[in-house]
Amino acid sequence: MTSSRVRLAGLSAVLLIGAAACGSAPGTSDSGASAAPGGVDAKTATSAADFGGFDKLVEAAKKEGKLHVIALPHDWANYGEIISAFKAKYPEITIEEETPDASSADEINAVKTRKGQDRAPDVLDIGQPFANSGNAEGLFAPYKVQTWDKIPDGQKEPSGTWVNDYGGYVSIGCDAKKISPCPQTFADLLKPEYKGKVAMNGNPTKAGSAFAGVFAAALANGGSLDDIQPGIDFFKKLKDAGNFNPVETTPATIEKGETQISIDWDYNNAAYAPIMTPKGLDWQTVIPTDGKYFQLYAQAINKDAPHPAAARLWQEFLYSPEGQNLFLKGFARPVLLPAMIADGTVDQAASAALPAVEGTPTFPTEAQTKKAQETLAAGWGAAVAG
Repeated sequence: MTSSRVRLAGLSAVLLIGAAACGSAPGTSDSGASAAPGGVDAKTATSAADFGGFDKLVEAAKKEGKLHVIALPHDWANYGEIISAFKAKYPEITIEEETPDASSADEINAVKTRKGQDRAPDVLDIGQPFANSGNAEGLFAPYKVQTWDKIPDGQKEPSGTWVNDYGGYVSIGCDAKKISPCPQTFADLLKPEYKGKVAMNGNPTKAGSAFAGVFAAALANGGSLDDIQPGIDFFKKLKDAGNFNPVETTPATIEKGETQISIDWDYNNAAYAPIMTPKGLDWQTVIPTDGKYFQLYAQAINKDAPHPAAARLWQEFLYSPEGQNLFLKGFARPVLLPAMIADGTVDQAASAALPAVEGTPTFPTEAQTKKAQETLAAGWGAAVAG
């Protein structure tokens, strides 16, 4: 695994630049769930101050006693440890976990179809395109965490309906015990020795990681943030060459050897290495120099969250130094990294373990992201079908 120390100043610059774009069984809603201590309506609270302070927010969340989450795999950005840490800190709150491998599109659909149900998602972790579209549809509640002022302006919607949290670079993961040499660039992926071996984490029309993979391929093949089509064309070439593997990457497919090369976020690929080593795999991660694409995921609170105080407390935890360092421990680059470097709260060992990268990436605007989504929706199926 590529794990040289990343220059913290350079990484800070990446996050400070910001992203102008930045992307079950039915039940009955718990009546009165939004009534917090002191008569505060938790569903309309835009900060801890609206509860009367952070301690009152905690009190309100404990009174609700539940938090319903969706699409949080334990092996994604260290969510397993993050969930365990939240439970240990607030044992009075039961976390109901559902469909960990759901896509961002599935999360948005759950918000829409379960409105008024107790099993509607309280909080969302979504790719930037879905943060933009969900916000446009009025699905999210505005909320500003206590560390709001430390989050770069480009990484948050001004009212707090969505806020970027952690992110990474598109990378290529490879089992070096079965593949030699491992590919280093997108251009390498077209080589005949990789026949049937190049997979992705999801469908780019539904999953943020795969969407980013196509965007990175576009940048590697003459495209731009205004033009994702070369990325679609690249995957058509990959398929026509017999190299594209339609199996979606998971830890299980890697372990079984079904996805020996995977295009995915660097924090996912990097996190697989220590898991796979005891299983006899040598999973290596490289950020391709010809298609460097960085993006962050966003957090949002369901406007109709059945447990609105718990949802807001969850956000406070994620954007605290404790929560941000737990993302960092999972090889994800937290949005508050520049602030934590400045105030000395960053986990230095976790920073040192990040996959190496050089240079400063650029980010697509909301308009560029929307255009890319539309182009993908129109052309992806035809490019990889059959």
